[in-house]
Amino acid sequence: MTKFFDTLETRSPAEREAALMVALPQQIAHAQNYSRAFSGILKGVDGPGINSRAGLARLPVTRKHELLERQQAARQADPGNRGDVFGGFSALAYGINMPRVFASPGTIYEPEGTRKDYWRMARALYAAGFRPGQLIHNSFSYHFVPAGSMMETGAHALGCTVFPGGTGQTEQQVRAMAELQPAGYIGTPSFLKIIVEKAAEMKVALPTVTRALVSAEAFPHSLRDWLAERGIAGYQCYASADLGLIAYETEAREGLVLDEGVIVEIVRPGTGDPVSAGEVGELVVTTLNPDYPLIRFGTGDLSAILPGSCPTGRTNARIKGWMGRADQTVKVRGMFVHPGQVAAIARRFPEVIKARLVVSGEMANDSMTFQVETVSDQAGLDQRISEVIRDVTKLRGTVQILVPGSLPNDGKVIEDARSYK
Repeated sequence: MTKFFDTLETRSPAEREAALMVALPQQIAHAQNYSRAFSGILKGVDGPGINSRAGLARLPVTRKHELLERQQAARQADPGNRGDVFGGFSALAYGINMPRVFASPGTIYEPEGTRKDYWRMARALYAAGFRPGQLIHNSFSYHFVPAGSMMETGAHALGCTVFPGGTGQTEQQVRAMAELQPAGYIGTPSFLKIIVEKAAEMKVALPTVTRALVSAEAFPHSLRDWLAERGIAGYQCYASADLGLIAYETEAREGLVLDEGVIVEIVRPGTGDPVSAGEVGELVVTTLNPDYPLIRFGTGDLSAILPGSCPTGRTNARIKGWMGRADQTVKVRGMFVHPGQVAAIARRFPEVIKARLVVSGEMANDSMTFQVETVSDQAGLDQRISEVIRDVTKLRGTVQILVPGSLPNDGKVIEDARSYK
């Protein structure tokens, strides 16, 4: 049996990019025609003409908080308009083509369509070692959030049977695993640890549970090794309720391979500007899902593209995984300062390569230092930047001129270095 889910995973990078750039203008035009939100967001855009990453980068980024705000505004404006509970983003309406609606914290509502493997999770399950004809124990939640359904529909598409364990009832989960003998586990890594510990306490062996696909929280190497010592090979995937699968881990354990159904960009936090290769920034995703066509959706998560391709032979790009949150908004002397403001200040000076705002001192007695990398330290540059800082933020700040490469590659645009004692 092949070690790849399908032939898409081993396409040449050029072939994949060409296919994505053929699909991109079609998806943008589809979103403009069938998503009320994007008909407004992308008003005046020549959708069929956006067939390159450069063209895509010129489109606005829609971030999660904006999606929430649009959903809330639409529901408040017309509570009886059931078709607009999604803020105009869904291309589907209630009925046979939308069997389920889910909710994420906020509350943000997400539609589920009827297409096979709607959330595209089968690929991640396959990479984790699951195969057709197996039973999988699914301990993701089946109510409100889509996690349980995301994994179950992927397992069904792979040809597996699922036990819908859900969350809680640890002793019953252990007994079900012991009696049904599933090939592995799906759920959060912390709950798997709880189950394994409970099984040891009950003196119940779980010999068939030899692999796991985990998500929704951090999966540190220490926990991965702890599970491996107990005969369980754990793999992680990165997904969201809005986008479905974004990236997944392979047996190489070198980053997460991007899914074949998304176009991923890494942008400078607070902007829509792509960063240089390898630089940490916000993960922005365009999904090719026609039912919920999100174009340049800002996840709010930090990551970076890894060089080269996966040693397993999968040729898609890889990301480092989750590296923190991109929303670094801080409050300084009663005023909010956003990453977008830092970018706006830097943008006024072409000689500035990279910028970072450091807030230091103590609360109520804090100070701002605007650090900039530049190859041209012109006389008076710091003063001119200082004036723009006050103009944009309404706050005073000092400017520190640095040589290129001085600032760390950690995705931070605003560093809160204050003492909170």
